[in-house]
Amino acid sequence: QVQLVESGGGLVQPGGSLRLSCAASGFTSYNYAIGWFRQAPGKELEGVSCISGSDGSTIYADSVEGRFTISGDNGKHTVYLQMNSLKPEDTAVYYCATHDGSSCRAEYKYWGQGTQVTVST
Repeated sequence: QVQLVESGGGLVQPGGSLRLSCAASGFTSYNYAIGWFRQAPGKELEGVSCISGSDGSTIYADSVEGRFTISGDNGKHTVYLQMNSLKPEDTAVYYCATHDGSSCRAEYKYWGQGTQVTVST
């Protein structure tokens, strides 16, 4: 059974950092893309970042470029999202997702349960 489990969310002050983790299990092959998405209250789901399963290339939303870094640990089947210089507008539930394929640009099929990130004084 395919499963994605996020962790690492919490409350942080503006300018602070958090590292989110997405642990994957149940895949027959681990050459897949992992995307991070977020949804703030009253707003639509937003794509944040993705790491390709074929060549490890990464993409970022303009709103997080230069502040967030996505990386993967193939041995642990885990993808991380390092978030620095956090702003109140980064407050949201963060989800990781995948779709069995290696490209970031696809319809995502499997989703984690989400982890809350709150940036506030």
